[in-house]
Amino acid sequence: MEAAVSNGRLEVSCGNKIPKSTPCPRPVPGEASGGCSFDGAQITLIPIADAAHLVHGPIACLGNSWESRGSLSSGPELSAYGFTTDLGEQDIIFGGEQKLHESIRYIVSRFAPPAVFVYTTCVTALTGEDIEGVCKAESERLGTPIIPVNSPGFVGSKNLGTRLAGDVLFQQVIGSTEPEQTTSHDVNLIGEYNIAGEMWHIERLMQQTGMSILSRITGDGRFCEVGWAHRAKVNMVVCSRALLGLAVQMERKYGIPYFEGSFYGAKETSYSLRQMAYLTGDREVERRVDKLAAREEMRLSLELEPYRKQLKGKRAVLYTGGVKSWSVITALQELGIKVVGVGTNKSTAEDVSRIAARIGDDAEYIPEGGARQILKTVRSRKADMVIAGGRNMYMAIKEQVPFVDINQERHKAYAGYDGLLSLAKQLVHTLQHPVWELTAKLAPWEEETEFAD
Repeated sequence: MEAAVSNGRLEVSCGNKIPKSTPCPRPVPGEASGGCSFDGAQITLIPIADAAHLVHGPIACLGNSWESRGSLSSGPELSAYGFTTDLGEQDIIFGGEQKLHESIRYIVSRFAPPAVFVYTTCVTALTGEDIEGVCKAESERLGTPIIPVNSPGFVGSKNLGTRLAGDVLFQQVIGSTEPEQTTSHDVNLIGEYNIAGEMWHIERLMQQTGMSILSRITGDGRFCEVGWAHRAKVNMVVCSRALLGLAVQMERKYGIPYFEGSFYGAKETSYSLRQMAYLTGDREVERRVDKLAAREEMRLSLELEPYRKQLKGKRAVLYTGGVKSWSVITALQELGIKVVGVGTNKSTAEDVSRIAARIGDDAEYIPEGGARQILKTVRSRKADMVIAGGRNMYMAIKEQVPFVDINQERHKAYAGYDGLLSLAKQLVHTLQHPVWELTAKLAPWEEETEFAD
């Protein structure tokens, strides 16, 4: 494996199989496969549970991703409301700014949220709606922050929308409030969306070591706590591709050190906790983390033993993106599973280098192609299962390949020590499901034909 820097970009080669990757792909007109920029902005901001989220556009834009993610809240659920201006044909022709004014006023008077995020859509961007002007006027009128999110779908990919949402938080939210108290062990989690409640398990682990989460950006987040994120001592970037820029900007402006980490797998979880403790500069916290990691890894090793026996030697194709493209590999390897194919279409150069460090050239790299290429890899590499996002589930079902959903639509938590145990149970359950034995049998009419012959 070789690595080189070209034009400020890391390029990794391992044989001739690893494709070059850039931090964010250039927009292709009309392409929204895997989610558009508007979708990415919503994914990032909607987990701020006490804020209102208003989509300025046709109602179909709201329905595009509403309640399609498994991000959970421990309290307010205002973000679960589907607010939209529901623009129709007449609004598009004559303008919908008045409707936006009225919608904002209704939301503030009816729900009294700490803030309202207003999302531009393709339609309102193309018709030239002055969303920033409306938001500024209503903020002054109502005394409530009304924040425009200028990320219409046509400008690019979902990852670009996530990055733009991070810029909105940095420019208009972070630094706007102050916490009642701070400690020397306060950490921000950036890009952690509390899918299926994963962050709650991580938070419990941190509390056992004396560390605490100051701001959740943005899973199970609150508007005020995002506002005081500038008072943290450490930033951990969980989803590195899209929100790394936010951590970089916070380091430049507020001097907060950051690192990229993951909570998938015992080794990655232990590393992330140790890195947090190290950056706080408290050696007592580091000792607590070491004790916690040793205890949890020992417990987990015993509980995983029966599942490892059943999973050892199994072959998997992993097709996901960002941090999961490499961190889930570590988790699977800890369970004895061999990754024979991995998707890199949503991975940065750094992500690809981490993939290479874990599997080298002993796997097929899938830069593009979706279901077609996944199926080709499954067949050529004789994979036992596919671990990917929900959009590839139907391909797996049709081809009778065991499938496990790993993306944000899932409802099972796989992060942390307990998450690895949950993943092992899910993998064993999927592989041993009786449906695979049934599908391998001939249909009754096929049996009759065979007997007649």
